[in-house]
Amino acid sequence: MTESGAVSRTPRPAGVRGARRAAIVALVVSLSITAIIGIAVLLTGSFGELQGRVLGTTLTIAGFSILALCHLAVVGRPVRVVGFAGLAVSAIALALGLVLIWMPWSSWSGGLGDVWRWFGITGILAVSLAHANLLLLLASRRQPVIRVAMAITLVAIALVALLIILPIVSDGRIPGSAWDVYWRWLGVIAIIDVLGTVTLPVVALLSRDKPNADPDPRESAAALDARIASLASANGLDREALLSQALDAFEARRADTAASRPDAER
Repeated sequence: MTESGAVSRTPRPAGVRGARRAAIVALVVSLSITAIIGIAVLLTGSFGELQGRVLGTTLTIAGFSILALCHLAVVGRPVRVVGFAGLAVSAIALALGLVLIWMPWSSWSGGLGDVWRWFGITGILAVSLAHANLLLLLASRRQPVIRVAMAITLVAIALVALLIILPIVSDGRIPGSAWDVYWRWLGVIAIIDVLGTVTLPVVALLSRDKPNADPDPRESAAALDARIASLASANGLDREALLSQALDAFEARRADTAASRPDAER
């Protein structure tokens, strides 16, 4: 908070605006290509392997662009490390997705399943981090109810991602025979996740931070008297002499400023 009462903001890192613009351009171009392919298929009735790969590529890039915009929303804030982590994971998911789309499946010798597995893991992490980054836009709010609700929702996001990833990593060995209980708990945590995601912005909107109260004039006068006494003592002057010299200096500076204006105008 500055002296004038304005809220100070963390300076935005260089390149963030350009990255956001690039993500928006990539999103628009990808969706445009997808629309063109869809129109061509409807008009010609032909949809081959190449069209499918191009369509999958554009949709994958569009998805990455949306996630990147979510991550870039917090890059200029104190929680920027979560945004950078989301960008890194999303980039890995994008690369794996493009590999799956364009590599001939016949050329894989048993390793295709691992690529799918890692694509699923990184994709889930990228979406979860994007979800968290949108909520972290409210991280600067000071109200206890918002901080508690945000903490609960972020924990729910992490648990949902973990409970979905575990069966993928373990090839279904988790949850094993306890799948009914496992997925019930996943549903409960997912409901908490959705509830927090929906209600948190509403609560934040209804309970905005209160501006700092105006200082007590008596406290300001006491602080000014203390400052004058300190300066007078440091310069070996009494209060009246210090104030007289300060006023003389102010008048001299004002006169110099007024005298310099005609020269500047000429």
